[in-house]
Amino acid sequence: MKFLGRLCLLIILCGPATVHGDEGMWLFNALPVELLRERYDFEPSSAWAEHLMKSSVRFNVGGSASFVSSSGLVLTNHHVGSDTLAKLSTPERNIIDNGYLARDVDEELKAPDLELNQLVNIVDVTEQVQAAVSSEMSPQQAAAARRAVIATIEKQALDESGLRSDVVTLYGGGRYHLYQYKKYTDVRLVWAPETAAAFFGGDADNFEYPRYCLDACIFRVYENDQPAKIEHFLKWSDHGPELGEVVFVSGNPGRTSRIFTVDALAYLRDVRLPFLLNQLRRREILLQQFSLRGPEHARRAREDLFGVQNSRKARLGMLAGLQDPTLLVQKQIEEDMLRSAFKSRHGDGSDNPWSIVASVCERRAALQGKGIALYSELFGIAQTLVQMAIEDQKPSAQRLREYGDAGRESLLQQLFSEAPIYPDLDAFLLGDALANTLELRGFSDPLCQAMLAGMKPNDRAAQLVAGTRLHDVSYRRQLAEGGWSAIQASDDPMIQLALLVDDEVRRFRSATEELDELEKQAYARISDLVFAQKGTSTYPDATFTLRLAFGTVQGYVQDGQDIPAWTLMGDAFEHEAKHAGQADYQLPPSWHAARQVIPSSTPFNFVCTADIIGGNSGSPVVNRNLELVGLIFDGNIQSLVADFVYTEEQGRATSVHSSAIREALLKIYGAERLVEELGR
Repeated sequence: MKFLGRLCLLIILCGPATVHGDEGMWLFNALPVELLRERYDFEPSSAWAEHLMKSSVRFNVGGSASFVSSSGLVLTNHHVGSDTLAKLSTPERNIIDNGYLARDVDEELKAPDLELNQLVNIVDVTEQVQAAVSSEMSPQQAAAARRAVIATIEKQALDESGLRSDVVTLYGGGRYHLYQYKKYTDVRLVWAPETAAAFFGGDADNFEYPRYCLDACIFRVYENDQPAKIEHFLKWSDHGPELGEVVFVSGNPGRTSRIFTVDALAYLRDVRLPFLLNQLRRREILLQQFSLRGPEHARRAREDLFGVQNSRKARLGMLAGLQDPTLLVQKQIEEDMLRSAFKSRHGDGSDNPWSIVASVCERRAALQGKGIALYSELFGIAQTLVQMAIEDQKPSAQRLREYGDAGRESLLQQLFSEAPIYPDLDAFLLGDALANTLELRGFSDPLCQAMLAGMKPNDRAAQLVAGTRLHDVSYRRQLAEGGWSAIQASDDPMIQLALLVDDEVRRFRSATEELDELEKQAYARISDLVFAQKGTSTYPDATFTLRLAFGTVQGYVQDGQDIPAWTLMGDAFEHEAKHAGQADYQLPPSWHAARQVIPSSTPFNFVCTADIIGGNSGSPVVNRNLELVGLIFDGNIQSLVADFVYTEEQGRATSVHSSAIREALLKIYGAERLVEELGR
């Protein structure tokens, strides 16, 4: 059966879901048609769904985007594109801070290692995956069998279609779908504003609202060294949405944990999140210290520092949500109902899935901080080369998943990237990672002592970075092509370090994968209970795959104050004046030069009730007519609990208004040629 036929069937059969408000990150092959019809008098057709799905794009570095022209233009956030902006920057041409505009196609800058994915097909492969695992298998055997069948499915699908093929776990292991993507690997930068405009307000305003950010940038995909011809792209709305209008968000939310049990949420609250926050705070201070060495150091560290600060603030919001007693009370009520249903079916056995999850959490807590985490680009390259050489001696189905044949092209694109690596920053990070490992595992740990080789952490890191040849892409290729014999013969110190720790890395990974398998089996049984009660008219947790969310454009009340649904471009200058002298609150010179011609009443940012999380950054916001009305770039602080539960009382998704992007391109950046292409 063709994909479109399956999509039609599932849209017709999908009944109303038991959700709250505009909750839901819906599968494109199981949209809540009846719910949308009843609530918003709107019924998406299969053609509507297919067009939006194929107009949507995923950034392999993490984030979402959309095609906005027939000539391959791709719209996303500045902060999604910033990884590439940083790699294209030099001391002489600081794109990430100063922005960039290609005046014609010859000036469009090729990204060194960016891959964009367009979802074109979804196939349910649940029966094939589940048939490979039997109840007699140990967790280790089950994990290996599941990994093998998934690798086989992916490789067969790749060979038959030529499309990137990924098997995705849904409903905690209750379902498995094959997602197939057209890949674009020739991607070029067209336009990016200055960071001062894209991240106006800086870390202080991050996850807050009202906002005044032009968090947008535009790339173009190429095929055969020419701008790609795109069939499915979004028309552009010059006017944007109305207050109260329903809008739709098509993007790739990262990971949610809404299926998690109360014990699992307590583990996150009491163990995992506090540990991660301590690690993030440590790296944030480290990167800030490096940045203080000078402007060039600050430029080199900027992308890493932004990512750490963003992660730190997001996890603080998650932790705050979990520390709200009412959240777990509601979760406990829902869990008690499922436990009762399970008991009526299976009795009081101690092997119920909640007990298994509780045991897994205890074992995860015992493993906390015991792994080998060496934050270094050069070490990461060495580890990939070592593990790839070892895994390539096995059949594809028996390898660690990332080294299977199906994903080899994407792996090699990253491994052989020409993006710059800064030795001083890499040594700085590696030195602290070694010191952190000593603290977590103990100074006398034999492996720690072997890694140090009799030196202090910073000195050892400096020696490793100075001695490695892995900066040289041709040397990486030589090792990759030479396989295991080349790795064994290499005297490169970073390769030697990767070999030294590999057994321990694999031991820790094996223990983690065993726990993952136990957890997967437990949540699959819980999902079966949910399916028995509601059918498949519920949405699964996010998996960084394409989902549809929807909601209305509306403000909210905070601390007794009405927060408007949107801000205005002219108010950005007032916001700047209000915070005069504060870092990150100074608009770039280009904005001040164009102040008199910027339409001050043009909507700038707006909020809606759509259900989003990290990974949705860069998602298009469209109206019923599939016109782009906005660009998701954030959620407010009240939305950060969305990893665990949806709330629309104050939680909001924040977008850049389509009118603001168009006006900025025309009035501030003089990009008339680019505007002519949008939506055409």
